[in-house]
Amino acid sequence: MKVLGLTGGIGSGKTTVAGFFNELGIPVYIADEEAKKLMLDDENVKAAIIRLFGEEAYKGGVPDRKFIASKVFGDSEKLEQLNQIIHPAVGRHFETWKMAQSAPYVIYEAAILFEKGGYRKCDYNLLVTAPYDRKIERLQERDNSTLEEIEARMSHQWSDKRKAELAEFIIENRELSHTREAVRKLHETLLQSA
Repeated sequence: MKVLGLTGGIGSGKTTVAGFFNELGIPVYIADEEAKKLMLDDENVKAAIIRLFGEEAYKGGVPDRKFIASKVFGDSEKLEQLNQIIHPAVGRHFETWKMAQSAPYVIYEAAILFEKGGYRKCDYNLLVTAPYDRKIERLQERDNSTLEEIEARMSHQWSDKRKAELAEFIIENRELSHTREAVRKLHETLLQSA
């Protein structure tokens, strides 16, 4: 089964694009959501996180995300150690999930698909872009974030230009009707090659 990797910078609208594919009957695996579930439900992941950060990493069996974030913020080594726990677990979970699907292809959506090399496991990769001011507007509406907070988060991601060099497909998400039509056309293309 073919896999379309889907990514985009913060505020680009990749979740919206994933939803359009889902409306067309294509299963979507959202890596960030599944990672959160694995941190909650996978005993091996839990144990590894507790070994890394101590018992305080969980309160009542639930990950203390603020505590964990405080431990990795500004500590690239700890962040990498956390990623070495989470990313392989997500990869294994995705493979199991993929085998249970019956669609002609599936979507693997990840915010840092290119940054962490996950794109290499996909048959094709789609980058969702949006104009800078549109991203800022969306994030301010969604998260009530300040411009400074948004720019700080953006600074940790690759630029669209750098990501575009690795993507087979690019959809610019300006107007929803155009974005939906671009998804439909790409879907038709992928059905022909699936």
